[in-house]
This record gives sequence, C-alpha cells and structure tokens, in this order.
Amino acid sequence: MQAIGAGFALGISLILAIGAQNAFVLRQGLRREHVLPVVLVCAVSDALLVAAGVAGFGALTRAVPGLEAVMRYAGAAFLVWYGARALLAAWRGGEALEAGEGTASLRRAVLTCLALTWLNPHVYLDTVVLLGSISTQYDNRLGFGAGAVAASFTFFFALGFGARLLAPLFRRPASWRVLDLLVGLVMWAIAVKLLAV
Repeated sequence: MQAIGAGFALGISLILAIGAQNAFVLRQGLRREHVLPVVLVCAVSDALLVAAGVAGFGALTRAVPGLEAVMRYAGAAFLVWYGARALLAAWRGGEALEAGEGTASLRRAVLTCLALTWLNPHVYLDTVVLLGSISTQYDNRLGFGAGAVAASFTFFFALGFGARLLAPLFRRPASWRVLDLLVGLVMWAIAVKLLAV
C-alpha cells in the first residue's frame, strides 16, 4: 500500500501543474464538449507512459550500475526547478480561465488532445523519466506505477467532469495562485525526500 500511495501522491503532484494539456481538458469540461473522449485520451496516454517508465527503468537500472543514483539526483533537481517555476507563477499571479465558445468537432478535440499529450517533452520527463526512476526505490514497482496511473485517471476525470463546478472558482486569478503555491511546495517536498534516501 505504501508504494501505491506514493505513486498516487507523486502522480497527482506532477499532473496538478496547469499546463496546456490540463487547461485544454478544463476548457473542454467548462464547455461540456467531448469530455469523455478527451479525458480518456489523457488518462490512457499517461497510463502507457507510466508503464513504459516503470518497466523500462527497472531493466535499465539493473543493466547500468549507478544509474539509479544519477537519476535520483537528476529527478530531485528537476523537481526543485519545477517547484520553483510553480512558486514563481504563484508569486506573479495567474490569469482567469474562461471557457470561450466551443464548436470543435470530436476529431479535432481528440487530435488536439493527442498533440498536447504526446508532443509535450514535459510529459516524458514526468512519466517515463521521473516516475520511472523513482519507482526503482520500491520493491513493489508495479504498485507504484498503478498508483500513478490511478492518479491520472482520477485527476483527468475529476477535471473534465468537475469543470462546471470549478468554473466560478477558476475565473479568479487568486485560485491559480493558490494551486501553483501548493504544487510548488509538494514538488520541493518530494525532492527533499528523494535526496534523503
């Protein structure tokens, strides 16, 4: 259960940062337009990437001695940078997110979602590299990966279908500041834990 919980917590922390993909899902949810296909594309894509990271990094670290330590320090450095970026965004303040008009076809919505997911280098850093390298610290790597996958499904479904409930909240820039602050602090806490191992 510890590995599953750790995978879920790290997965949620990484995915909470509002980027192009999450903003797109949120907008689709606010518009109530093609929400199920969009959240499924995001969640299944994350599941595939997490599985690749957890499976691949285990084999790679057994083949290359010392790689685990290098990746742990690199992962901590990335988390410090990622957290600093979120904290800087919180300090500067965010912008309100408006739904806008929705007229996109299902095909266009899915293709946009696929592009925002698979063409984003941060997705690979978060899922394949970071989650994959951290999973090697757990005896139950499969549980860690399952926790991270569960976090993706939970987050994307909650974001897409809960968007209409969040609409009044995220029209205020202060809400984005609070979210960025929490993301930054969680990233730094995970980095400290990585370095303490």
